[in-house]
Amino acid sequence: MTITSIISAIGNNSSVYPLILRDCGIEVPSKIYITRKENLKESKQKANDATREKFIDEYATSAVWLGGIPLTEKIGDKFISKKGFNPLVSIKLYKEEEFQGLEYNIKKFKNLAPEAVKDLEKVLANKTAYQKMTANKFIAAISIPILLMGYILPKSNFALTRMIKSKRREEEKVTQKLTRPSIESFTSRQKQNISFGSNIMSTIANFKTVDKMALTDGGLTVGRVGTSRNKDEAYVNAFRMLGSMFLNFVAPKYIAKILDSTANKLFKINVNLDPLIMENEEFIDAIKNNKINLPKSSAAKDLFEFIDSNPKSLFCKFAQQSEIITYLENGIRDPRKYIDIKKLTAFKKEFETFIESAKNSKSIYNFTRKAKFIKCGNIIANIAISSSLLAIVLPKLQYSFNKLVTGSYSDPGLRDK
Repeated sequence: MTITSIISAIGNNSSVYPLILRDCGIEVPSKIYITRKENLKESKQKANDATREKFIDEYATSAVWLGGIPLTEKIGDKFISKKGFNPLVSIKLYKEEEFQGLEYNIKKFKNLAPEAVKDLEKVLANKTAYQKMTANKFIAAISIPILLMGYILPKSNFALTRMIKSKRREEEKVTQKLTRPSIESFTSRQKQNISFGSNIMSTIANFKTVDKMALTDGGLTVGRVGTSRNKDEAYVNAFRMLGSMFLNFVAPKYIAKILDSTANKLFKINVNLDPLIMENEEFIDAIKNNKINLPKSSAAKDLFEFIDSNPKSLFCKFAQQSEIITYLENGIRDPRKYIDIKKLTAFKKEFETFIESAKNSKSIYNFTRKAKFIKCGNIIANIAISSSLLAIVLPKLQYSFNKLVTGSYSDPGLRDK
């Protein structure tokens, strides 16, 4: 894997890769450090308890958050397959459009992709059953991680803390009998089955893993607030979780737009394409030799006609690389997959804009090279900015909020009754 491919992966805000890097590589270690540092302002014992809780909470949550949805869906897909259906069939195809749909694709690809069409026919003949299984898979992928992260994990973590504190108190009682500490010092220590409509099913079909993670995060927020040990901890948890949701799923997309727009204004270079496309030598040579084959227009008819007739074109190759189109091994478009025309149209626009900018430059090679470096720089800057906000700014704000609400820097859940 090249450096550019790694940067490309972490720059895709619709995938889990930026979340993995920010969460496991930067955010969690920083949060644990800040938690310990802030609680040390109260006492070493509070800091030890808070650090242990934070370590268990963050890493266990990350494991479920990042792996729970894919694992649950994989199990769901195996169940669907055992029932004789292919889980690759998109339920969005139930809605017949002008140039795609279950019935439309069955007729069009009957002879071109007979095996894939059999999957479509099975789903069409058992619409209700397939919809129900798909909906149940979606519910399981969301509800199981929420249950684990939002309820079971925090309650287990709190139970461990109670057990440790109880054991500590017993040890202190033994020590008290042996050493007869002053009343003041002792007092000081103590102070511290569902029916789904087509609209809902269509919405579910649009959810990517990262979208489900955002939805799961919402459920996690409710769970963490609900399982809080006292009112102050509930306030602090709500503040932290809502801030985390915004910085994980909303802010990076706006930061990326701002950085790309700024680069466009400063350097007159469109950097909205993937850096892997920008560095592709075949693509650069095709621009130089004016051999880029593109759809006639952005009309749905022309787009579908082009992607079905020119699967080996660079446009289709990169559209497939961007997961907008899927082709079978024989080069035929997979009729089980739904094509998002809006995304394909947007991709075509960015593709054409980049090509025109490259053609108008003094050196196409230098232009594409410069564009790639700027795009990679923007991706790294986005990760740095969003990670800093998540790993440093948000935890600092959380403890400032904590101090404002409780008058103390220590975690309110660790407060002695």
